[in-house]
Amino acid sequence: MEQTKLLGVWPSSFCYRVIWALELKEVDYEYLEENLLNKSDLLLRYNPVHKQVPVLLHGGKPIAESTSLTFFAYFHTVGEEQAKATEEAKELLKILEEQSLGEKKFFGGDKIGLTDIAFGWIAGWLGAMEEAVGVKLLEPDIFPCLQTWIQNFKEVPAIKVNIPDHSELLAYFRRLRNMFITSATI
Repeated sequence: MEQTKLLGVWPSSFCYRVIWALELKEVDYEYLEENLLNKSDLLLRYNPVHKQVPVLLHGGKPIAESTSLTFFAYFHTVGEEQAKATEEAKELLKILEEQSLGEKKFFGGDKIGLTDIAFGWIAGWLGAMEEAVGVKLLEPDIFPCLQTWIQNFKEVPAIKVNIPDHSELLAYFRRLRNMFITSATI
């Protein structure tokens, strides 16, 4: 059987999407933690253009990670720009709330599917990001279906054991936010 490897970094929700999918499908894999400040030869060889994670290798060949979500403008802006980005993010969440979930446990029904994995970052990362920024996007009274989905998603065993610690994520996002704000004012 071909060996599967995942190059990743612990705070990346994109890496956790791949972890969740591998765990849910019960694929044996080796996880290799990358240091993005000192990138490994493996990362540079298999993602020479972007030099970013995640990189999933199967049989020595990279499998491209094509799903990316550009949702984070509220995180690295301030003032009027942040207020506008926050409203835009809430509009996207509103579409998920009103048109995707309904009474279903997961986006596709009773089992986790691709859409759940794609939006899984909301379950672990969004709360820490909201706290780091001081902006609440996912208000329980406005998004009750998404709140229920988050709880359901986090209770799946393969997900539960593969969500980073909230306090570590919060510390990471506070540092990142500070870096964004500092560089924007220079």
